[in-house]
Amino acid sequence: MLARYRTLATPLALIAAVILIYMENPWVFPKAGTTENAVATVAFWVLTIVVLVLMFEDRKSPGAEVVEVEGPAFARYLFSNSRAGLFWLPIRIFLGFEWAVAGWHKLTGTGWIDGGSSLLGYWQGAVKVPAQGSAPITFDWYRSFLQVLIDNHAQGWFGWLVALGELAVGLALLAGVLVGIAAFFGVVMNMSYLLAGSTSVNPIMFALAIGLILGWKVAGYYGVDRYLLPRLGVPWRAKVVAVSQS
Repeated sequence: MLARYRTLATPLALIAAVILIYMENPWVFPKAGTTENAVATVAFWVLTIVVLVLMFEDRKSPGAEVVEVEGPAFARYLFSNSRAGLFWLPIRIFLGFEWAVAGWHKLTGTGWIDGGSSLLGYWQGAVKVPAQGSAPITFDWYRSFLQVLIDNHAQGWFGWLVALGELAVGLALLAGVLVGIAAFFGVVMNMSYLLAGSTSVNPIMFALAIGLILGWKVAGYYGVDRYLLPRLGVPWRAKVVAVSQS
């Protein structure tokens, strides 16, 4: 059904780009909290989501699998050759232990799964806007998101989500189980900490996890993925629409 609208992806993406230029331009940027800012922000994200959906549908069109721009040979090797799994192995071990240890400390310590007092304190510190200096959170939408969690006393169940999520990501990376998916959820958590103003090792972990995501086919070769991925195959692979020769 959406196939007929695939041609709209380009003009809609250009419109979204123009809106983004308008929003990010320091000379014309609409002030935060104004109706103009809200409308521009909503319009940008709506267009972005629509374009992503249309691009997702475009994967089925003829020629979608054709490589139009060849990448460097070394990049193809790192992300597609099983022997490159040795390169990703120490990265997996580092990230795996970082996440597993962090999750285990939260599960066995206090303030996370016993009511979430530590998580609540972290949120409250992040949403504060000091009278002088910069606030920990740069983006107002993320501050609003955390404030909603605070107002709804979500720290109780969210503490469990964070602790179990960190442990699960760590164990999956160490064992080499669905490395790409595990790394993706690790990136989501890294981004959450970064958006809240926490740096620590998050930038390094974020960058390394992006590599694992790109190399998901081979990053877990020296692990369970060596046997799991061939059995699973790629069930999300789209069927390319055949072109009629008549």
